[in-house]
Amino acid sequence: MSNAAAETTGGHAASGSVLRGSGVQGSGVQGSGGPTRPSPPRSGGRPSLRALSSGGIVLGSAVLLLASVLVAVVLGQADITVREVWTVLTDRLNLSFLQIDAVGLGAQQPSDIRADVIWEMRLPRAVNAVVVGAGLAVVGAIMQTLTRNPMADPYLLGISSGASTGAVLVIVAGFGSGLVGVSAGAFAGALLAFVLVLVFGQRSGTLTPVRMILAGIAIGQLCGALTTFVILWVADPHATQDVQFWLSGSLAASRWSSLRIAAVVLVLALLLCLWHARALNAFAFGDDAAASLGIDVNRVRWVLLVACALLTGVLVAVSGAIGFVGLLLPHAVRFLVGPDHRLVLPLSCVLGGAFLLWVDTVARTAFDPRELPVGVVTAILGVPAFIWILKKRQVRA
Repeated sequence: MSNAAAETTGGHAASGSVLRGSGVQGSGVQGSGGPTRPSPPRSGGRPSLRALSSGGIVLGSAVLLLASVLVAVVLGQADITVREVWTVLTDRLNLSFLQIDAVGLGAQQPSDIRADVIWEMRLPRAVNAVVVGAGLAVVGAIMQTLTRNPMADPYLLGISSGASTGAVLVIVAGFGSGLVGVSAGAFAGALLAFVLVLVFGQRSGTLTPVRMILAGIAIGQLCGALTTFVILWVADPHATQDVQFWLSGSLAASRWSSLRIAAVVLVLALLLCLWHARALNAFAFGDDAAASLGIDVNRVRWVLLVACALLTGVLVAVSGAIGFVGLLLPHAVRFLVGPDHRLVLPLSCVLGGAFLLWVDTVARTAFDPRELPVGVVTAILGVPAFIWILKKRQVRA
């Protein structure tokens, strides 16, 4: 069978060559990110070179991400240098012996005020942008595979809408105060919305992608209506302004305290998804093909969806509603390294973090001293890219 024929053969015809140990043999499957792996080596060189190339992309992206964090912290109203950032970072981490050797120009001790700006404002915001972007990109990659829908993203199931409703109740109705109260409200709203989606999205105890998508759209619309109702009912201009800025997505309130929980949940969710990477590769060929390979389709889908809901709720709680990151980044990653989730997930994490870091940097510096909500900038960039992806899908069809 030719490669072209192999790509268009579905179901069990394709599953015969699917996932022999860790991936898929053959040339690949177009669409929602169906994973493949190279055919067995003929001359012993090309598969290892491809793996080396993909690993090099991941490693290079990680180095670029670390450099981007340092540069992003420097940019802004305060005239901060890279040496000052490095000095503060090494001081706070008890790594002062790295200051001269790593920088090569000697340590430059900033004033206490500048050190506080770097450590208490710039660095947590930059790291928070990386964590949120990484988490949204990973959840987007998982959602697109589980639903077999290339247009899926973390907000497909109404989770972000539920989180927004919970946060609005805290901010506007006065059920709590401060970042902790807003985060708790957003997390509770996200979990409640996800439970409702699970209740209405299953048939005879089995989750089905189409029913989940439809249930998610309905729950999202309901939460959006409730959010609007709460805002109009309270009619507090000051609270309404705060809510609108938060609903548009903002990292301005980032602090180390809010970052710890999000970072821990991200690491745990990423490890769980990587553990199921081979199962995700099989999902690209459909539930029947995955089941024929011995995968408990319903259990894996439940486990990964719960992990995605938990991660999304935590991210929305600390950053507000930021769209298009989870939609666009997985497509870019699959273009670079192919559809194998053992590479897609870590690279989505790295590139998603770098993408949102730079978008947030533009949002806070482009119209200085005014600051745009980061969700506005992602929408401006994401809508044209979404239309391009949609047209590309239509041409393939």
